Amino acid sequence: MASVASSPISFAASFLRTKPFPLSPRFLPIRTLRCALSSEPIEFDISFAPPKPTPSSPRGNTAFQQLFIPWIVRGEDGKLKVQSQPPAHLIHALADATTQNPKKKVKKKKPQASSSSSAVTSSSTSEPKLSKAARRYYNENIKEPPQRLSKVLAAAGVASRRTSEELIFDGKVTVNGSLCTTPQTRVDPTRDIIYVNGNRVPKKLPPKVYFALNKPKGYICSSGEKETKSVVSLFDEFMASWDKRNPGTPKPRLFTVGRLDVATTGLIIVTNDGDFAQKLSHPSSSLPKEYITTVAGDVHKRHLMAISEGTVVEGVHCVPDSVELMPKQHDIPRARLRIVVHEGRNHEVRELVKNAGLEVYSLKRVRIGGFRLPSDLGDGLGKHVELKQSELKALGWKS
Repeated sequence: MASVASSPISFAASFLRTKPFPLSPRFLPIRTLRCALSSEPIEFDISFAPPKPTPSSPRGNTAFQQLFIPWIVRGEDGKLKVQSQPPAHLIHALADATTQNPKKKVKKKKPQASSSSSAVTSSSTSEPKLSKAARRYYNENIKEPPQRLSKVLAAAGVASRRTSEELIFDGKVTVNGSLCTTPQTRVDPTRDIIYVNGNRVPKKLPPKVYFALNKPKGYICSSGEKETKSVVSLFDEFMASWDKRNPGTPKPRLFTVGRLDVATTGLIIVTNDGDFAQKLSHPSSSLPKEYITTVAGDVHKRHLMAISEGTVVEGVHCVPDSVELMPKQHDIPRARLRIVVHEGRNHEVRELVKNAGLEVYSLKRVRIGGFRLPSDLGDGLGKHVELKQSELKALGWKS
């Protein structure tokens, strides 16, 4: 038994059954309905239908039997066999596929002018789609244009530019499967497939490096001759540890910017950037180069006048920028001269001193442009340091 408050209509109907009225229930007076609503609730017998029985399994109470799926696999002996379990490699592949988290694609929404701050933040973090004008600006001003084939081979460390041209002329270079015998052919190393003597040229070119080296006596600046020690051999330890410091990056091919003869010591720049080397060594750069010359014998005013007047070197009359007699030092008994030139012709300083009637005992270069030989390399013959961006600007290079 449950006590339930009846609704006005149900209560009026029960009231009519107990005390009939001459009028129909729908024509009951309003006063009668109000009295009926104000009376106490009536108790009703309420019963619920029993729950529907759950459908029994077609197999009855028997346990579920596993379906047998035969797997036909090829064994190690090469014969086919039937087994009840899937192959091991398939199980591992499925396990790896389930553990990987697929990346959900995020739909980019166009930012609206009346959007909230959160919408602005989400739109700013997503990568914008570049317009045609932006892509054109990137291709014309930022993206590197195709380069000459010989230059790409030299930058990749295959050989020097001159040797690369010889390889191209000899028919040892192919581009995209076709033989190429023109060094001026424009190629893109990131797209074109280049082979030299059957070896693939890597798409990723080595980074550009710049070093200042204190060249010792007895080393030559050319890397082609094997009978004499080369300046590049002083970087063998650096090149040996390149793969450990730069994994996956090709090794740079180093060469010197300009030359110093075998008996001259001091500052020399070593790099793998051909444009940088061409800019610094070209006569149009007019970079001043300062040398300290130790001479045998006494130096008089007439010697300084003769050096300042210049001499003919390689058919060109060369005049130094300045000549100065340095004060004597106790540990250096011989006289020293500071000579600054800007043309940098072969043996120019030695010819100037020789023309003045003096004999060169030692020659050392200490400055190129605005970059002077670092103090920590002053006494360390054969040592090198990597140049910073500010030091490259001192050399007159704008990357």
